[in-house]
Parts: sequence; C-alpha cells; structure tokens
Amino acid sequence: MSRPKRTDPVDLAQRINLTTGAIERLTCPAGKQQVFLRDSEAPGLRVRVTAAGAKAFVYEAKLNRQTIRRTIGDVKLWTIEQARTEARRLAVVLDNGHDPREIERQQQAAKAAEKAAAAAQAVTVGAVWPLYLDARRPHWGERHYSEHLLLVKPGGVASNRAAGGVTAPGILHPLMSLPLRALTAPVIEAWAARETQTRPAAARLAWRCLKAFLSWCAEQSEYAPVLPSTNPAKTKKAREALGKAGARQDALLREQLPAWFAAVLQIQNPVISAALQTMLLTGARAGEVLSLRWEDVNTKWRGLTIRDKVEGTRVIPLTPYVWHLLATLPRRNDFVFSSASAASGYIAIPRNPHHDACAVAGIDGLTVHGLRRSFKSLTEWLETPAGVVAQIMGHKPSATAEKHYTVRPLDLLRVHHEKIEAWILDQAGVQFDTKAEPGKLRAVAEK
Repeated sequence: MSRPKRTDPVDLAQRINLTTGAIERLTCPAGKQQVFLRDSEAPGLRVRVTAAGAKAFVYEAKLNRQTIRRTIGDVKLWTIEQARTEARRLAVVLDNGHDPREIERQQQAAKAAEKAAAAAQAVTVGAVWPLYLDARRPHWGERHYSEHLLLVKPGGVASNRAAGGVTAPGILHPLMSLPLRALTAPVIEAWAARETQTRPAAARLAWRCLKAFLSWCAEQSEYAPVLPSTNPAKTKKAREALGKAGARQDALLREQLPAWFAAVLQIQNPVISAALQTMLLTGARAGEVLSLRWEDVNTKWRGLTIRDKVEGTRVIPLTPYVWHLLATLPRRNDFVFSSASAASGYIAIPRNPHHDACAVAGIDGLTVHGLRRSFKSLTEWLETPAGVVAQIMGHKPSATAEKHYTVRPLDLLRVHHEKIEAWILDQAGVQFDTKAEPGKLRAVAEK
C-alpha cells in the first residue's frame, strides 16, 4: 500500500494506529465544530481537531452510562506514547469506579487548601488588622474605630507636642510585624509585662482590643487553623501582669473652687478657658463639649444639644453663665470651641493648659475628665436628685422608675441645673449677674 499524501483526508469512521502523519493530515470538515480520530492501540484515546485547527489528545469513555471526556494535552506538547500512557491510566481509574474529573477536583481543592494554609502561616498581624477593622467598622462608632488605628500607628511623625519631637508608636505596633501564628500566649504575656511598666491603663485597653481581634480571627476559616484552640490573650498571667484599673478619685473639693476658677480665668486662650469652665458646669464629657456646634446652641429655648456616646444625643439646659461664656467666643467655623489650625475644626482636649492652671492653683492630680467627676460630686452638697444629675451628664438610668416612668422636660432640668451653676459660682467667688444679657457673638476672620 502506498504511503498517504499529506493532502489525503483521514477516515474518521475507523480506529487507526495513531501516527504523526495521520495527526498532521487531520482536519475538521466544513460545517463541524470539532471531530475525533480514534486510536486503535489505547482504547479511549482520541485526537480532537476543532474548526480553528487546534489539535489535542483526549480520553473518552463511559461511566454509569454517561460519557466522560478529559483533555490530555496539546499534540505539540505530548507524544503519542505519552498520550497512550495517560489514557491507560485514566482507563484504570475508570475501571475502579472512580470519576477522574472528581479526582481532579479533589486534587485541585487540596492544592488550594495547601496554598491557603501556607498563606495563613505567613500572614502577619499587621496584614489582618485592617481587615478586622473594616469588618467591624459598621458596628463601631468613629471614636472607637480611631482608637484602633492609634493602637497600631508606626509613630515617628514630627510633632512639637510629642516628647523628643516625634510621635511614639502605638502600643500594639510592635506586634504588627509578627506572623499571626506567632501571636502566642508567651509573646502576649511578655508584651503585657513590658508595656504595663510605662503605660498600664493604655496596656489594659490595648489588651482588651487584642482579645477581641483574636476572637474574630478564630471565627475566620482562613485564620483559624494557625491559631490555638483557646484565645492566646486570655491567660491568667497576662491579666495579672496588667493588673486591675483603680477607680479614679480626682475631683475638685468645694474649697478648691476659688483657686481653680481664678487660674482658669487667667488662661490666655479664651476658647480653652471657656471650654474648661463649660466642662465643669455641665458635667459633659470633654469630647462632647469640644465637638459642640453653633447649631447645637438653642438660645430661644435655652438648650444645648449634646452628641452623646450612649444615646446619640441629649438636650441639657443652657445655663446663664455657660450662655455668657459661649456668647463671647469667636465664630471661626461651625464649632463653638473652634480652632483655626486644627484639622477637626475645634480645639484638642486641653490637658496641658489645664495641668498648668491646676499647678498655679496648687491642685494636684486633677484631670480634664476629673471635671466631669467634680460636677457629680459637687451636686451632693445641694442634694440634687440623682436622676436629674444622671440625665444632665448622660448616664444611663439605673432604676426601673427612672428608665420607664420618670420624664423630665428641659424646663424642669433647668430649675435644678441653674441652682447647681449658681451654687458653684458662689462657692468659687465668681461675680456674675444672671440677669445680664449674654455678650454679643462676634465674627472673627480665620487666619
């Protein structure tokens, strides 16, 4: 028999002993998407050619009356003998009742799992922390979210207010470069013992945040395998190293009021001076006072809308002296206690000016938050109802009657609040005419 020419068509109806020449002569007839040339040596082995001319070895057989077809590889990459060997292997798999497609899927899944496990082994705490913050941000307030950012900040930013002229790194920053799998109990215990020596309160807060972070990681399928079964931050040794937070007792005594007011009134910046006095006379949190906007000051009904971290907002009386303080402040922007240089638009918590004023007054250990504590303590002299004080300060009601049955409108709160303010000013020796018209607000151009 003469050797076929390169232009001779291949008989697709017959099984043939596959040769390189036969594969080269194989073409897809017009009107067909693909056709197959069967091999007579290895049952199930075919060469597929498409309308575009692409050729590949494939294996085809039946399993449970269903056609199984698997692509072996391109004819340019596989030899005929290699394709036959692979076809025979697939035939053995099929003969044992296994679907080679399912085996391949399982192998791919196993490889993907191995790859994910390797990635989890290498992932650092710093890489997971932003993912944790993004996942939890819808459930947090902005302040809580910002505190988590500060915990891991790298520091090293030039600042006139920071010791040494640069900002210090966040308390959790040293842990960010560690692999997540390396965040073990001994590592956390060593961190706790080290940090509690210099900043115990901050370390306790960071430790609580770290515990929550690790609990979240344990719930994620990609990170759980590299973590121990129990939260590595929840150890007795770490808790003992950090200690317990003691209740702060800093508050102004009645006899300290004259010296405190005299010193605060001498502060050169009138915005800071007014802010500190407002904190004492309202019992509001420092952040609530400083973020006060002009739109929150209702002079018609004499009320202040406080952005409360507990309930969202609360309205408290705008007492005469506080009204006088606010009326004398410049309107630089939307904020009452404004700052022309701060990015937020209002002044930062004036810890240093208050510390200096307390030093002048001879008062030791009084913090800015201590002014809020002072308001509560000083009301005891007047025997003001506890529920009134709690409502002004924004504390949650502690009794059923307070929570469900007592409703105090603004005018009733004002009766008590004005008595509190008048008594504090009288004890401080501050001369103030409650009937005097509040100072006119004046506009100041931002510099």
